[in-house]
Parts: sequence; structure tokens; C-alpha cells
Amino acid sequence: MQRSTVISLALLVAPVALGAQQHTQQPTTAPAVAPAAPHDTVRGAISAVDVRARTVDVTSGVGFAIRVVRLAVPADVPITDREDGTPDRITLGELKRGDVVRAAFGARPTGFVAYTIERVGTMEAGVASTP
Repeated sequence: MQRSTVISLALLVAPVALGAQQHTQQPTTAPAVAPAAPHDTVRGAISAVDVRARTVDVTSGVGFAIRVVRLAVPADVPITDREDGTPDRITLGELKRGDVVRAAFGARPTGFVAYTIERVGTMEAGVASTP
């Protein structure tokens, strides 16, 4: 009888004692590279360009739905035109409604911010072939 009492007490106290132990070892290595900012891409036609507010609205089809993404375009974002196969740098003012673009962007508290914008064609002329 005494043996069962000791075993019961040990089974009752052991989980509490193990749970009370704290892990005191600190991680020995820090990550070498900071994680990349989350980003997404969109390929579609420009439906609006606001040069003063530095925004671009890109409309694309997602399944059976239409998706409109409004992108803030900081001044240092590279905007290129791939009309003749070689990317040429252009300004935000040179983009117009109906241009087909590919844009990489990320989410910020203020909304979506463009990282790169590449004009790949126009709605009238079609999309340039991709390499």
C-alpha cells in the first residue's frame, strides 16, 4: 500500500515539477539575413494614372473576377518600357490608360507600394512577347 501511495504522489508531482522548469538557454546564432518584405506581383492594364498623387490603378483578371490594385509609386521606383526587347527607363507621366504592365509591390500600413513597374505592351498593340 505504501508503494502505491509513493507512485501516485510521484505521478501527481512530476508533471508540475517538469512544467515549472524554465528554459534559460539563449539562441546562439542570430539570423544572418533579415527576412524579405512580403510582396506580390500583378499583370494587367492601367486604368488610371495620377501623377500628382503618384498612384497607378492596375486592372487584372483573377479567375472570373476583376481585380483593381491601386499602387503608390515612390519617386525612386524603376519604371521601364520593354517595347523593343530592351528595357528603357521611363517616367510615371509616360504611362497611360491601356498600357499593359507587370508590377511588383508590397503592403504597407498606408496601402500597396510599387517596387518595380514594367510596361510590356498596350491594349491596342498587344502584349510584347516574353523571352
